[in-house]
Amino acid sequence: MGAGRPKAFLSLAGRPLLLRAAEAFEAAPDVEAIVAVVPAGEQRAARDLLAPLRKMTAVVAGGATRQDSVRAGLHALPAGFDGIVLVHDAARALIEPSLIASVIRAAIEAGAAIPVLPLVDTIKRVRDGTVGETLDRSELAAAQTPQGVRRALLEEALAQAARDGVSLTDEAMAVERLGHRVAAVVGSPRNLKITTPHDLRWAELLLASAVEKS
Repeated sequence: MGAGRPKAFLSLAGRPLLLRAAEAFEAAPDVEAIVAVVPAGEQRAARDLLAPLRKMTAVVAGGATRQDSVRAGLHALPAGFDGIVLVHDAARALIEPSLIASVIRAAIEAGAAIPVLPLVDTIKRVRDGTVGETLDRSELAAAQTPQGVRRALLEEALAQAARDGVSLTDEAMAVERLGHRVAAVVGSPRNLKITTPHDLRWAELLLASAVEKS
């Protein structure tokens, strides 16, 4: 993003991405607690920002990799919690409580679940600047978050990935490596991961359009 500070603290229509994402989980009836995992040194800023949220129970520093940060969040969960853990990217600031609920329901049934969106573009496998083959997009989908996994299963999957020295791009990948089923639910086009200034502008326009319609 080139903003000079962690992306999660950037403003989207006057409200930081981190706060917008956390508020969606605050509004989700089945979410019991929220743990924010932020870059080291940003814990105080995050605590101040998220202080009004009733479900916020901890703000902790993340690690060098995604799985390190997820483990830090797991360690900060309320004592005795053994239910579904939802791992969400704060950059997906327009997540809706209804999608959170869908992931929870599917994860309760299957043990793990993620939201996905079908691909609309033709997908090519490219090596060294040359197209190798065209993939069947009917069997492909783009993964989103939150990714819901039963706590014990997630801890087992992360531990196995660490033993194998595998770098994970999402939690489903860790669970898949165990041979465990990961259910897929229909994601949302609104649930875009804000990665570039263009994405931020798109989100601002989407919010402005929603305000005009209301």
